[in-house]
Amino acid sequence: MTTVLIDSALRARCPRVALACLTASVQAHATPQGLEDELRLCEQKILQLPEPRAVLESAPILATRSGYKALGKDPARYRGSAEALIRRIIAGKGSPRIHAVVDIINIVSVESRLPIGLYDLARVRGDITFRAGRAGETYKGIGKYDLNLEHLPLFADELGPHGSATSDSERTMVTAKTEGILAVIVSFGGPEELDRWTQRMSALLTQFAAAQNVEIRIVQ
Repeated sequence: MTTVLIDSALRARCPRVALACLTASVQAHATPQGLEDELRLCEQKILQLPEPRAVLESAPILATRSGYKALGKDPARYRGSAEALIRRIIAGKGSPRIHAVVDIINIVSVESRLPIGLYDLARVRGDITFRAGRAGETYKGIGKYDLNLEHLPLFADELGPHGSATSDSERTMVTAKTEGILAVIVSFGGPEELDRWTQRMSALLTQFAAAQNVEIRIVQ
């Protein structure tokens, strides 16, 4: 498995931070009907709550916001990716449909309320460090303009930053041609639920993306 480390300076500011890393070989084909049903069910579970917006005050989302604040990033301006997805669902826009692998990651992110980074292993170079962004660091986010990475909790390999808890980069994004993935669940509130969510991810990837050689590791 690709080595993922937590930077000591980030850990000092966010002492409860933990990561769940999953690698697998996959087939990133079009979203099958069974997965479409899972996506709709995931959305309906949010929308059918008495107060859907109460999800935005759930413990994992609050912990993510606190982590951003501890690193010096405004979580109201730079939202964790799980919170952004949930806000999109509450607004009636639904979760975006990309392909089977990305759609599975989005389901688990919404269900867990935790940000998840997703990377094409063939595009990653060397070990990965989870750290705070530095002054002047940027990258082109997926479907977005250049993202200001200063103080943002991000993932960096030997070539520099390539993903974050807000939005991943085009450089290492998973496409229909991807054969091997690394998914990283980010928890600022501790590791207690991470095994549950990696197992959920593994099951969905196996069922809908022909995942093989699945490996899971918790990093604290």
